[in-house]
Amino acid sequence: MTDNLRGSAMMTLAMAGFAVEDLLLKLVSRQLPVGQVLVVFGLAGAVVFALLALRRGESPWHPAILSRPMAVRAGFEVAGRVFYVLALALTPLATTSAILQATPLVVVAGAALIFGERVGWRRWSAIGVGFLGVMIILRPGVEGFSALSLLAVAGMLGFAGRDLATRAAPPMLSNLVLGVCGFLAMVPAGVGMLIWTGGARWPDPATAALLAAAVLVGVGAYQSLTIAMRTGEVSVVTPFRYTRLVFALALAVLALGEGLDAPMLAGCALVVGSGVYTLIRSARVGRPQAAGIAPENP
Repeated sequence: MTDNLRGSAMMTLAMAGFAVEDLLLKLVSRQLPVGQVLVVFGLAGAVVFALLALRRGESPWHPAILSRPMAVRAGFEVAGRVFYVLALALTPLATTSAILQATPLVVVAGAALIFGERVGWRRWSAIGVGFLGVMIILRPGVEGFSALSLLAVAGMLGFAGRDLATRAAPPMLSNLVLGVCGFLAMVPAGVGMLIWTGGARWPDPATAALLAAAVLVGVGAYQSLTIAMRTGEVSVVTPFRYTRLVFALALAVLALGEGLDAPMLAGCALVVGSGVYTLIRSARVGRPQAAGIAPENP
């Protein structure tokens, strides 16, 4: 098996894991407040990543964690996590997952506007097509539009901001340490939501098991993503991140009984197609990092 084939397989495995994680969090949020889900998920994920860092001989703590770029990254991480989990709880899984696929397009646009990276008219055109796909999925101004879908948009923008901030993060911080920071950022946000909504609930055994499974699957998906990005060529491996949408749509239909109509599928095709083209075009012009690949939500 070549490195590219192995990396592509690991990327596909990671995307399947993230799709399952989304499904589990959606099921858990039916029984527990979103704030409680964020606190438990954040603490558990931070502990797992800290243990992985210690196993590799790394310290989970570094003074650079308190730097300004990390504070900005934490702010975007909190926004992305909070709004995305709210979207999972309140909107169809298929819609939330489809909107999330626009993250790389926003990152490419942000890299051009913030970091001054060169983005030609072809990639700007692809970004425009991708955003058109998002609008088709949202359907503003028509009967099928739900204002709650804007939660997924806010979550997607938060994750895009996190990915852009990751590029400015101190280089001495490893992916595992960034994982610890990302998960810990969820805890104060979750506590604040619990104070606002009125407190936590004691989960029943089934809900606790689902939440534990979500943590384990999420950590496994994160590790698979890291292996994928370090194994094959970025331009070959990265487009396989869009397989997440395939898994998410399948789970939405089979596990949740959600329906998929023609506008939804057409919007998904535009988002995915424009995203893949943007990634390939970025590699051809010698800037594969413009795709903004960073540790995902996961």
